[in-house]
Amino acid sequence: MPIIHLEQKDAPTHYYNIVPDLPAPLQPPLHPATKQPIGPQDLAAIFPLELIKQEVSMESQIEIPDKVRRAYQIYRPSPLIRAERLEKELGTPAKIYYKYEGVSPTGSHKPNTAIAQAYYNKQAGIKKLTTETGAGQWGSALSFACNLFGLECAVYMVKASYEQKPYRRIMMNLFGADCVASPSDRTESGRKILAQDPNTPGSLGMAISEAVEEAAKNDSTNYALGSVLNHVLLHQTIIGLEAKSQMERAGDYPDIIIGCHGGGSNFAGISFPFLQDKLKRGKNKLRAIAVEPRSCPTLTEGKYGYDFGDTVGLTPLLMMYTLGHDFVPSPIHAGGLRYHGAAPLVSLLYREKIIEAVAYDQLPVFEAAVKFAKNQGIIPAPESAHAIKAVFDEAEKCKQSGEAKTILFNLSGHGHFDMSAYQDFLAGRICLL
Repeated sequence: MPIIHLEQKDAPTHYYNIVPDLPAPLQPPLHPATKQPIGPQDLAAIFPLELIKQEVSMESQIEIPDKVRRAYQIYRPSPLIRAERLEKELGTPAKIYYKYEGVSPTGSHKPNTAIAQAYYNKQAGIKKLTTETGAGQWGSALSFACNLFGLECAVYMVKASYEQKPYRRIMMNLFGADCVASPSDRTESGRKILAQDPNTPGSLGMAISEAVEEAAKNDSTNYALGSVLNHVLLHQTIIGLEAKSQMERAGDYPDIIIGCHGGGSNFAGISFPFLQDKLKRGKNKLRAIAVEPRSCPTLTEGKYGYDFGDTVGLTPLLMMYTLGHDFVPSPIHAGGLRYHGAAPLVSLLYREKIIEAVAYDQLPVFEAAVKFAKNQGIIPAPESAHAIKAVFDEAEKCKQSGEAKTILFNLSGHGHFDMSAYQDFLAGRICLL
């Protein structure tokens, strides 16, 4: 199992911004009340100026601040691993590599943007951040980052995940964050939703409504989002930038790049730096595949158009693939993929047929996860297991065709806090959806 490492001196010094290389222009976000394009002043109530600048930047490279780079050194660069034993197990001529983001303090890729967002808010004089979280990876990452920079943190955790994953919320509490099940009675948004359905399992859209409402009502409080927006995807490109350097050291280059897809952050993180080669350097055969749950098939079954990022309608309208902001997905174990919309950047690339998307039921996803764990010794998060299922399918195609393609995927987090999900799988309690 060869592991390709990077030394810290070789770590990226800049993020990659894909916006200047897009095949078509992004449509601007619209104000939720006026439905007119929003300006920086409209975002200033919940975001610091530097993140607003990044959101609209047309610069291809954006420098990573020294304090952020030093914080990354706690766990970055992350390893790139050649899964030779898995290749043999699958009987495929394909070469399989994975970028392992589970080495971060909170066990997923989410600190890559949490650290950056906490830093920029601290520089702007903000005292507290609010956010939503599904399975808890983002909430625990922001809690960790706020603790690093001396900020308070409030996390609205989707009710279904709050109940399924108690150790994630305990981790948030350990880092000093206040974690509450969403929808809650702490906000007008939450009370409105509960009045309509007291037994709702919650959704990321609902939790976003609550977090945005709290931030908008307090001058010293800002909101932090774990996916979807341009600046979030920008910070995650450190994954793919490292992977490009590591693939060069391995003397290889991917034919296929795979990542699970909820809002788009980890898929964008691994794929965008390579898609630059496709968009600018003629690597037209490069395939990038976003993998989502069949119970929340945003790209594969959603409509492309303007929609709110939250359930109540407090956020700007974004041009994206969406299942509708009032869509409530089934309470599957991959809580981080239960989001009704897709990042505008990912959505545009999908619409322009630059990337592909597939959707799976959760039962075959868990079957793939268990096989991977037994072979590689890493128990994947249920979200990441969606990517693994797609890797298995692509490896099987190579087996049938005899093609020795190179497959790279993002193992975006470990599943050490998802044992109840694996317990349900082993006990035969996992349903298809």
